[in-house]
Amino acid sequence: MISVLLVDDHELIRTGVKGILDNAPDIEVAAEASTGEEALDLIKAISVDVILMDVNMPGMGGIEATRRALRMDPKLKVIALTVLDDDPFPSRLHEVGAVGFLTKGCPADEMLRAIHAVYEGHHYIASEVARKHTLLEWQGYVDNPFKQLSSRETQVLLQILEGQKNQEISDILSLSPKTVSTYRQRIYDKLGIKNDVELTRLAYRHSILKDNPSN
Repeated sequence: MISVLLVDDHELIRTGVKGILDNAPDIEVAAEASTGEEALDLIKAISVDVILMDVNMPGMGGIEATRRALRMDPKLKVIALTVLDDDPFPSRLHEVGAVGFLTKGCPADEMLRAIHAVYEGHHYIASEVARKHTLLEWQGYVDNPFKQLSSRETQVLLQILEGQKNQEISDILSLSPKTVSTYRQRIYDKLGIKNDVELTRLAYRHSILKDNPSN
């Protein structure tokens, strides 16, 4: 029996995914979490094989939660979930140890295939995601400036987009406030922007944030 931990800040998503997995004879949902912090607490308390990890969540987020989870238990298999099939962060998730990547709109049978694949030691990336990213790389894709950020810079970026201040990011990512400030400035420099307002606009333009605000 494959034991799965569901991590997503939307209860509706968790309910839908759980409904799919409950119909599989060899998969059980061991627990659910709405934040990365809750997921890490559960990993300490129960044994799971596979984690379905939402990428964008309040708090530490999926990237940092994946990194910490695998530091706690390197045998865990993490499948990242995103709403976007052209999410700019598959490579970042791979860098911190995720072995699977699915969109939340994937067919039920694909989710089951992914869980079985990673459980058996393979990598799995949704076909549409793989196609788009391969095409972009083949074309020498330079259009998305966020691709140039390091894993740690990406983690800080996602916290900034959540509205977190330097001290809050420091607490979430276990970094000093000075280090967070340095990362923030590096992000600005690499993206050619000056402040959080410009950063937010750029994030909407490249679909890192979903609902574009009025300008």
